[in-house]
Amino acid sequence: MLILAVDREIPITRHCVPPARADAIRLAVQRATSIDTETNRSRLARLDDTEAFMVFLSDPAVYAPIYTLPDPLTLASVHAFIARHIQEREAGQGLLFLTFDGADRLSGYSDVCLWPHWGAGELGGAIHPDRQSRGHGAKEAKRVINWMFETLGLDLVCETASLANFRTARLLDGLGFTREGEVISRSQSGQTRPSLVWEMTKENWVLNR
Repeated sequence: MLILAVDREIPITRHCVPPARADAIRLAVQRATSIDTETNRSRLARLDDTEAFMVFLSDPAVYAPIYTLPDPLTLASVHAFIARHIQEREAGQGLLFLTFDGADRLSGYSDVCLWPHWGAGELGGAIHPDRQSRGHGAKEAKRVINWMFETLGLDLVCETASLANFRTARLLDGLGFTREGEVISRSQSGQTRPSLVWEMTKENWVLNR
């Protein structure tokens, strides 16, 4: 089996699922084309999105808190970032979606990392700075997490954030995620930082909705 994701210390909770379940998750990932099929405002990132995605990420309010993004941030590294996610989708292990507003402006992205053999996934991403601190982030996170449980068939969603990322901490605590401890996260450039870890099971997600 092709493994493209970098070895990580997450998820903390690890329960192997039957091979048939893992294969079903991989197939769901390989078939995914959009998170929001009703409005069609989210779609898979393409290589020709490199320049627009680079502009979006260049705002420090987007780039600074997220350790999984390319470092340094260049057109070449963003192009490679998108290309890697295309490979991960083919392997059933990852997805990168871009979200657009009514004016067809890039307004956010969702980075989904999967561990099919554990029935688990991690959601990363950001929204445009002019939509931050207005409740849009929580609404978008709910939408994508619900999609991960229902469409991809996951049992667990894991999240991480730096110790100083109070906005994300408030969001995850507010969504009912459970704090599971602290790990050392490693960026694409090899730099490390301590990160808090939250987890949510599908069962608790359904109960909290």
